[in-house]
Amino acid sequence: MALLTVFHLVDGSSQTYYILNFFADAAFAFLPILLAYTTARRMKCNVVMAVTVAGIMCHPSWAALVSAGEPVNFFGIIPFYLVAYTSTVIPVILVIVVQSFVEKALNKIIPKAVNLVFVPMFTFLIMGALALSVLGPVGEYAGEGLAVVFGWLSTNASWAPAVLIGGLLPVMVMFGLHHAVAPLGSMQMASLGFDSIFGPGCVCSNIAQGTAALVVGLRTRDFKTRQLGLSTGTTALMGITEPVLYGLNLPKKYPLAAMIGGGLGGMYAGLTHTHRFATGSSGIPAILLYIGGDTMMFFWNIIIALLITAVSTAIITFVLSLKYENRTGAAPETEEETKLIEQTEAHAVYAPVSGRAVAMEDIPDPTFSQGILGWTMGIEPSDGVVRAPFDGTVVQAADTGHAVGLVSADGMELLIHVGVDTVDMGGTGFDIKVKEGDGVKAGQLLMTFDRKAIADAGHPDVAVVIVLNPDDYTSIERTAEGTVASGTKIIQASK
Repeated sequence: MALLTVFHLVDGSSQTYYILNFFADAAFAFLPILLAYTTARRMKCNVVMAVTVAGIMCHPSWAALVSAGEPVNFFGIIPFYLVAYTSTVIPVILVIVVQSFVEKALNKIIPKAVNLVFVPMFTFLIMGALALSVLGPVGEYAGEGLAVVFGWLSTNASWAPAVLIGGLLPVMVMFGLHHAVAPLGSMQMASLGFDSIFGPGCVCSNIAQGTAALVVGLRTRDFKTRQLGLSTGTTALMGITEPVLYGLNLPKKYPLAAMIGGGLGGMYAGLTHTHRFATGSSGIPAILLYIGGDTMMFFWNIIIALLITAVSTAIITFVLSLKYENRTGAAPETEEETKLIEQTEAHAVYAPVSGRAVAMEDIPDPTFSQGILGWTMGIEPSDGVVRAPFDGTVVQAADTGHAVGLVSADGMELLIHVGVDTVDMGGTGFDIKVKEGDGVKAGQLLMTFDRKAIADAGHPDVAVVIVLNPDDYTSIERTAEGTVASGTKIIQASK
């Protein structure tokens, strides 16, 4: 609509524009129904009944009573407050949360023989009455209060939401907090016709994450990392950041400095009061959402914000890559390097701990015993010392000290995980001796752990050894049975 209007292909007073407008506006006109569906799924109640209750709130007959302005009383006793619920957010969420408890109570009370008839009937009677008499009005007043907050922020602190979202969105995603923040933008859109709370900061954050990944992909000497960086970075620029966040930026950590770039871009967007006029995936295509309000100002401002984001992120990531990227695991560049790799097609892993070798299926955890993470075996330790199983580089050192990820000089990706569910111990009993980026030699001390502390916490202390990239090998075999000493060959892989 924005493009058609800007290029004078459609007149704002034409039927075509009118039709396109209600195409675009349908999601907001019936927003309570969509929210009822998602809320019901989260609350684990009947989705169809939840959507129907939302339909009661959006029904044209109720809208007609609201428009008439005459007092409405249910059974002549219960007053229904004249509030229109189309395009609202909080009322239906509040209603469906309460409905989830009502529905569960009715399912317990009503015999199963007549459950199918009476549970829906009483749900609609109870929730319809509560929605239009108490819960809906309460939610509407809360929404009006938030509208006042939105108005104040837009006037007095327009920079704050965009800076916080632009800078901290990856952290919010990690902890699931973005699900609580994103609806604020939809609520502002429904009440004021634009979103300056979530959209500008979100698109800046996504562009920052994508730019960081692209820089890593161009800077790294590791072929797989390069592929991952270029592919997930491009996807992030289109607005989908989970692959780049969990696949590259979070594991490598230093690309998360992109949050600085996201915050800087968000600050510009906030200070210039930039806002979007529609919702959509927050990537490069989203810049079209900023055309509206009979001006191109917001469109140009979001482009400038994204340029600030991309340039600052690229510089920061490049500088950090000079320290954190190295040649370990690099793709061969010379004929001599290629020949060296070809001569070592069989890859060996040596026991990181002393103890008794355990087959994958005997490890007391389904994630490990089913090989979900990769080719797996275990060792029941006889001491509390973990040593490097080959020459390589540390790519992961868990903050809780219970796991170390390594990449060998010839590209094998290995995870050593001490104990089952030991992450719950929060680091108690573990002392990790290396950090990410360290080069290690076979037999070098990686960590120590207290077997008694693990036992007292109620966890098995089996050390799990996982080849994370088994598809890179034609065969992987366990070469040790029974008792093994640290440094004994336990895995032989072939390409």
